Amino acid sequence: MSKSATTIEEQLRLLESRGLLISDKCKAREILLDVGYYRLGFYLFPFEKSYPNLTGRNHEYISGASFEDAVNLYYFDFDLRLLLMRYLNRIEIAFRTSIIYNLSNRYESNPIWFISPAVVSRNYARDFENKVYTPDFRRNHIIHRHHRTNPNDRFAPAWKTIEFMTFGAVTKLYEELKNTDDKIKIANIFGIRQVVTFQNYMHTIRTVRNACAHGLLLYDLSLPVRIRRGPARQSPQESGNILGALRVIKYIMAQISYNRAEELSSCVVKLYKDLCRKSPSLIPLIPDFSIV
Repeated sequence: MSKSATTIEEQLRLLESRGLLISDKCKAREILLDVGYYRLGFYLFPFEKSYPNLTGRNHEYISGASFEDAVNLYYFDFDLRLLLMRYLNRIEIAFRTSIIYNLSNRYESNPIWFISPAVVSRNYARDFENKVYTPDFRRNHIIHRHHRTNPNDRFAPAWKTIEFMTFGAVTKLYEELKNTDDKIKIANIFGIRQVVTFQNYMHTIRTVRNACAHGLLLYDLSLPVRIRRGPARQSPQESGNILGALRVIKYIMAQISYNRAEELSSCVVKLYKDLCRKSPSLIPLIPDFSIV
């Protein structure tokens, strides 16, 4: 049976009964009304005696665990998401641009090469209108204006269409390219020789991007697909977590701009050191972001 909803006062009493220290009740009430008891629980989890086990939890906290430390971890995660979005957007745009420029010039006689069965898989070409070029997509003001000006065109040209496709749709387009040389050319631009590794890296980047966009956890992120061995050089232990993902992001960013990649690393380390200064008890409980 589902549990009943609780008031802020009941939530505070419950946390204290489990061993959590709350030094400023007024501030704690404000945080719980702002962040929410359930969401904050993800950041209290490292302080549970049973951490990182998800089964058999009694939600009792280790000695010295404090509400303030969990809030500091929450804001670290929040700031990390904001920071990463800047670089993830840069990667997304560079990836999108590389596909538009290189393949539009390779297939210059066909401005809608992205639905040609000679270029992409037959299933992708067949489903493109229903899955990508939907009525909502057509309402984009650039696409709408193109069709108003060119009423006989079934699709806008690649440099317009692909520009407004989602990151997921662009990665899918890449995966559905029939010519391996087309895939290799794009992968090589980003310093990767093997197509399978490049696709894996893009999947990793997309996973982190989605986590950032939807406010999901980063410090405890578990990747649904492990990172392949490659030039990002993550350790086996990092291949399924946020540290490995950060190494992938930094590597791809360095192929676009070495300075921005170093900037990313410095900013992540600064956020982590600030967190450790505020909440040293977190150091053994979360990944060591200073090594990225």
